[in-house]
Amino acid sequence: MVNAADIPLWAAVAVAFFLLVGATLALIGAIGFVRLPTFYERIHAPTLGTSWGIGGIMVASMIFFSVAASRIAIHEILIGIFVTVTTPITFMLLARAALHRDRAEQNGKAPDKHTGSGSGPEEIQDEA
Repeated sequence: MVNAADIPLWAAVAVAFFLLVGATLALIGAIGFVRLPTFYERIHAPTLGTSWGIGGIMVASMIFFSVAASRIAIHEILIGIFVTVTTPITFMLLARAALHRDRAEQNGKAPDKHTGSGSGPEEIQDEA
């Protein structure tokens, strides 16, 4: 394995670029998580940081270890797939649990139920 100081300039620039992009997106997600006022608005910000931020860092890691070890390093793709699949599912389950809790407690924090465009089954039955 090559020392980090001995990798070619093009690889170092690519690694630095993807690390900065990934870290910036993760920072934006963290700032959004802190600054947004309600839980339902806050739930979207971390998905940016985990999905796209991890993607940039993962690409940087793949480039660095492929160049340093002189062989293709693609095992990071498994990490990316795992994060991409689990993050939205986790946040959807958290949002549904919070929505159920807020509606059961009737504390006024839950968003209103969407009534639709008037073409749902209940509207069709009312017209008949």
